[in-house]
Amino acid sequence: MFVDIKNLTYKYKNTSEPTIKDFSLQMKKGDIFSILGESGSGKSTILRLIAGLEIPMSGSISMNNRTIFDERTYIPPEKREVGMVFQDYALFPHMTVANNIKYGLRKMNKKEKMEKMEEMLSLVNLSKYKDRYPYELSGGQQQRVALARALAPAPTLLVFDEPFSNLDTYLQIRIRDELREILKQTGITSIFVTHDQEDAKVLADEIIYLENGKVIWKGTPDELLPYSQGSHLNQMKAEKMYNR
Repeated sequence: MFVDIKNLTYKYKNTSEPTIKDFSLQMKKGDIFSILGESGSGKSTILRLIAGLEIPMSGSISMNNRTIFDERTYIPPEKREVGMVFQDYALFPHMTVANNIKYGLRKMNKKEKMEKMEEMLSLVNLSKYKDRYPYELSGGQQQRVALARALAPAPTLLVFDEPFSNLDTYLQIRIRDELREILKQTGITSIFVTHDQEDAKVLADEIIYLENGKVIWKGTPDELLPYSQGSHLNQMKAEKMYNR
């Protein structure tokens, strides 16, 4: 598997129970997975564990045949080749769009940086905005700049933390369609967390439903979503318990 996560467990300090309990995930190259769940279910914590911002108590993480965490191994965040797109986009306000995108391309020479920046701007349809600053852009445009910046270094894995939470409904619908198209076009393996079932349905090849830090169901959007509302969720849990 291109991404292989096995039996991750994690507990924050001053908490009585683990936040993440025996979490496993396997992905092929180019897959788009969604981790769906209520607020506080542990979705964002999983992204932090994958990115190296938190250290699991146990388990293992490997990507592209490279172990980045197990009982003997810890690769720091800056060497994991994991790109992140945050809820607030985290753009540098004092930098132009072009400089925001070039920021993570430190290993390239000047010509290579310019070529990659132009390629990314074309990909997200923002070529005319390269000299603008983040405050001069709409929320949807800022989100696309954040995506371009994350894609530019060609990460092994790209992760998104509630990527549409700051967009109004119209932009949310438009951007998520564009996002899936861009991810499939580039072939970047991706994980995004959300509490919005429609986001998961549109974007993901496979969905993992998380509750209290534990996977209670996983499957394709068509398989999962009919069960993930109201009494159907209870039925889903019962089926999960029955099949153990």
